[in-house]
Amino acid sequence: MLYYLTTIVYVLVCFVLILVILLQQGKGGDIASAFGGGGSQAAFGARSGATVLSRTTAIGAVLFIIGALVLGIMGQSGPGSVIGGRVPEAAVLPTAPPAVPAPATPATTPAAPAQPAP
Repeated sequence: MLYYLTTIVYVLVCFVLILVILLQQGKGGDIASAFGGGGSQAAFGARSGATVLSRTTAIGAVLFIIGALVLGIMGQSGPGSVIGGRVPEAAVLPTAPPAVPAPATPATTPAAPAQPAP
């Protein structure tokens, strides 16, 4: 039960993280800023204060990593395979009794002499 609840929370965190990343404005990383046309003397562009979206992205990234680790650890405690709890088919089907060999027949029997025709 706890595994499913953790999975649902993890999926919600993933959706929120995708939404927050897509809502953010670009930092001016186009081709003009690569050649000095960005108007800033900083190495990676102008530094701005952390907005609500950038803080939410950082928190979402941390929750994403922690959730992945928790689900990975919780997933190892179960069976090793999806079909791990199934009974093999050989044990379910009844086995046929061993075949009894037929008695050996003599390979050749002496034939009666042929009768001449009248």
